[in-house]
Amino acid sequence: MAHVGVPRGTARKRRSVALLATGVLTIPVLAGCTSDSEGPTSVAVPQDIAPASRERVTEGSTLTWAIDAVPTTLNTFQADADSATTRITGALLPSLFPLDARGEPKLNPDYLESAKVIEQEPKQVVLYKLNQQAVWSDGREIGAPDFVAQWRALSGKDSAFWTARNAGYERIEKIERGKDDLQVRVTFSKPYADWRSLFSPLYPKEVTGAPGTFNDGARATLKNTAGPFRLRSVNKDKGTVVLDRNPRWWGDEAKLESLVFRAVEPEDRTDALTEGTVDVADIDSVTANGIALAARYRGGNGQPPAHGPGADITPAAALRSWALAHGSDEEAAETAQASREKSREAVAVYAAEQKALKGFAVRKSLEPAYTQLALNGESGPLSDDRVRRAIARTLDRQELADTVLKPLGLPAKPPGSHLALAGQPGYKDGSGALGDRDTKEAQALLADAGWTVGGAVRKTEDTKAGSEAEKKADEKKKADEKKAEEKGTDKADKAEKDDKASREEGTYIVGDEKPGDRPAGDAGVTAQDKHPGGAAGAYAPAGTAAPAPAAVKDRLGKGGKPLTLRFVLPSGPGSQPLRTVGEKIVEMLDSIGISTQVTKVDDDSYFKDHIASGDYDMALYSWPATAYPATDGRPIFAKPEPATDGSLLVEQNYTRVGSDHIDQLFDRAVSELDANASRDLLKQADARIWAAAGSIPLYQRPQLVAVDKKLANIGAFGFAAPRYEDIGFTGREAAGSPANRKK
Repeated sequence: MAHVGVPRGTARKRRSVALLATGVLTIPVLAGCTSDSEGPTSVAVPQDIAPASRERVTEGSTLTWAIDAVPTTLNTFQADADSATTRITGALLPSLFPLDARGEPKLNPDYLESAKVIEQEPKQVVLYKLNQQAVWSDGREIGAPDFVAQWRALSGKDSAFWTARNAGYERIEKIERGKDDLQVRVTFSKPYADWRSLFSPLYPKEVTGAPGTFNDGARATLKNTAGPFRLRSVNKDKGTVVLDRNPRWWGDEAKLESLVFRAVEPEDRTDALTEGTVDVADIDSVTANGIALAARYRGGNGQPPAHGPGADITPAAALRSWALAHGSDEEAAETAQASREKSREAVAVYAAEQKALKGFAVRKSLEPAYTQLALNGESGPLSDDRVRRAIARTLDRQELADTVLKPLGLPAKPPGSHLALAGQPGYKDGSGALGDRDTKEAQALLADAGWTVGGAVRKTEDTKAGSEAEKKADEKKKADEKKAEEKGTDKADKAEKDDKASREEGTYIVGDEKPGDRPAGDAGVTAQDKHPGGAAGAYAPAGTAAPAPAAVKDRLGKGGKPLTLRFVLPSGPGSQPLRTVGEKIVEMLDSIGISTQVTKVDDDSYFKDHIASGDYDMALYSWPATAYPATDGRPIFAKPEPATDGSLLVEQNYTRVGSDHIDQLFDRAVSELDANASRDLLKQADARIWAAAGSIPLYQRPQLVAVDKKLANIGAFGFAAPRYEDIGFTGREAAGSPANRKK
């Protein structure tokens, strides 16, 4: 699911599209050592792409790569751009500073000879020197006019351009031609530390030069490109986007003849892999386990695998596995195994599936994104920072990370920063600003905020009644009981009168499973109250200590109201990891007396109708890592501001928790041209974000990719951008890919 929601026209907008983690919500690995500018750099788990030299990669062939859906736009600067937009345009358009494996931007020599700040006073000036061979697919050289057109489209000064992001472009004062069109001189009105983030991707002036072509012309096609591939077709009916080699590409020639992106729903990817209609697909843990099982399956030839557990998986045992994997329960599996005809059929299907999956490997790493517990601080109990900090200090983040990552064989180190991930130069564990897990300290914070054990028991407003009132109440009760017996008054009517009288006299009302929710009148009378002899001791005069019901004795409350938080989770099949983590969070909070109301909603509405709109107390979703946290992190943690219509402008800060000091640190960091000084300011901002406890990073998301075993230079890329021209098959004929055989 695309993570959008920033209105057009906002001056500061997120530079990249974020994906929610529902397992996607769309739902690497970084071993996090603490680091700072004075200490050793933390270590990232490397990318897993089966690297091979270009000499080993076969010329020609077609690769088919699964995506969630054909993108609605090929303009990455529009609000509905998604991960498929980014992946496809990465093969078609210039990226001046792609990220390397450590998440750092590196100059791309295919497009730039050099790019650097040549002046800082009186204003920052960056000089780009373009590769003299760099041309668009129509033969025109890439030059200053393309930079000027993109700046004007994204500066935010012309509302006719429908842009979803313009961060950095609004700081540009002017762009000038240097000695020739291959030199581009960019002058900034304000210093901009993240200038390398600009002009990537770079669109031709034919797209960005006018609102019409920018808004509509680049949605379904790109006629002019400048990458190792060019766009051949977009077919939404077939669900495909087809790229061919770019004959005007001046760099290393693409090894693949063509690259096909095919729309395949996540739940259909196992079938797509076994049917040979895709060669590469992001997968979930269930499919990954299926591929691992296939690698150990002996099949019908009686030959065991060379090594590893599961070497004794035979066709006889396969039926049971197949039946269970396809939804049968254990008893049904045993029954099916006893049937010879069903056994043969199931084994044949299972064997075919295993044989197909044996041709794939699971490339795995940690995705450069972290999943967080978001605490909505706009109103209610979570508007108190003591309650948020208490919840954060109750969580066992290590256990939650282990739950998701350890079964996949991935390192599980909880992230220590909101603004960088382990392996990036700016990473430092700032969680100490919040404190380690400590349930006693959490309970002390809650008590300081007024939430105490037993505080959920409802008390009356009037606490002034003395012993005389108690005596009168007792006499009145006895008189009413005697009168009721004489006249045969219905016990329910008597209970109602007693209930009213007791409230008027200032008594405790106990026995309610949810005392904070008890309504007045009959709704407050239990079934036992309405039967003869029921509810002995249910009423006591004011000032009398009354035991709380068992259900609320250990619950935290304040003024008769229990501390109950609404926990919204996605319900889709790909969201199971989030729900599993959510269940553990519920247990952790329950252990200190905090109640939760879990609400499961459709994946399609989870973000738009709940996260972005603020309709939640707690929720789980993800943010991607970035090489430009001063720019990209600012709108996520900016202090919400009231709008003229009374609403709250939150930018992308969906927790509604922020401060002026955090905003000031971001503003200083983005204007600081000294990289180390800028990182120090961001570390200070991160420490204050931890202390505010609106966002609690839990774990990095796993990145699992099924890849044909004969493919090289593709898989779990981690931070790094794919080098599309190096991707291809090894040790096979050019026309031999499974996808080709299906065409």
